[in-house]
Amino acid sequence: MADDLDTLRQDTLEALAAAADHRDWDAIRVGTLGKSGRLTALLKELGRAAPEQRRSRGAALNLLRDELGAAIEARGRALESAALEARLRAERVDVTLPPTPESLSILSGSLHPLTRTTWEMTAIFGAMGFGVADGPDIETDWHNFSALNTPAHHPARTDHDTFYLPSLAGEGPASRVLRTQTSGVQVRTMLSAPPPIRIIVPGRTYRADHDATHSPMFHQCEGLAIGPASGEGSITLGHLKGTVVEFLRAFFELPSLPIRFRASYFPFTEPSMEVDIGWSRRTGEIGAGGDWLEVLGSGMVHPRVLANCGLDPRRWQGFAFGMGIERLTMLKHGIPDLRAFYDGDLRWLRHYGHGALSPASLHEGF
Repeated sequence: MADDLDTLRQDTLEALAAAADHRDWDAIRVGTLGKSGRLTALLKELGRAAPEQRRSRGAALNLLRDELGAAIEARGRALESAALEARLRAERVDVTLPPTPESLSILSGSLHPLTRTTWEMTAIFGAMGFGVADGPDIETDWHNFSALNTPAHHPARTDHDTFYLPSLAGEGPASRVLRTQTSGVQVRTMLSAPPPIRIIVPGRTYRADHDATHSPMFHQCEGLAIGPASGEGSITLGHLKGTVVEFLRAFFELPSLPIRFRASYFPFTEPSMEVDIGWSRRTGEIGAGGDWLEVLGSGMVHPRVLANCGLDPRRWQGFAFGMGIERLTMLKHGIPDLRAFYDGDLRWLRHYGHGALSPASLHEGF
């Protein structure tokens, strides 16, 4: 009876040593330990053995099962490692070699659509006299909310919408956040630079949201203009409307793009307005049809925000606006799903990407 166990052990170990790939290994595993495997069959026959042999036979079978199971598992790991090494050797690329004409034509790089849109927006607003400002992705609660007249009970300040970070030593609770908007850069600019101010603030922002039209990390571009409240160089609502209308028509390359302003509410502007563009709900065509689509928010900077930033509201006033860079890119290029921006699919990037050597210039938007 012990001879059949020795034979099974020797046959299995020899077969494992000769296995060349995962397919051979799996056949040995199933043929030994599977439902119809040789060792499984012996275990099933144990019930028919004489009572005086059943104990010793069962112990021997269990030991053999543990031994062969460990050997099969070890050989499987070795084959997987060998297969990985072979694949790495086969796919190895010498990055020090010069590119070939074929590689340049097939694998040439391109600009991500979000990068291209940011460049276009910078070119258009740059022609209007706006500079570009930047700031940290990790903001204080004061810069991100309190300075912007956002009350403590506002829904945007809840854990469901905002990523709060652990407090540092000496800080109060919930004092640092991943910025939910680039408005904190506007606050920092007003605190550090005297008016007049003309800036746009493109950059990454973060909110606890994720679906086909929302991402926990996305990009915004906000704008701020501050000037005298009266007299020469004063800033009015008319300047805001003119700036937004010129930008949208230049960006979408539609000189007659229908645009309307709707009264709305934001804690950091007063009055506040949503901005809609004409489009077709049926076809998705921008500037056609009788429907309206909201694309950005805007308004005159709230006096409390000016005061929080050290500016006298009786002397200074201005306007602000904000828009999603992904949203405008999707509308302009007909991209249906926001998540594709971050999938890293080379086919998608080659389709929607832009030539790396064709920087955005102002005339392209008009």
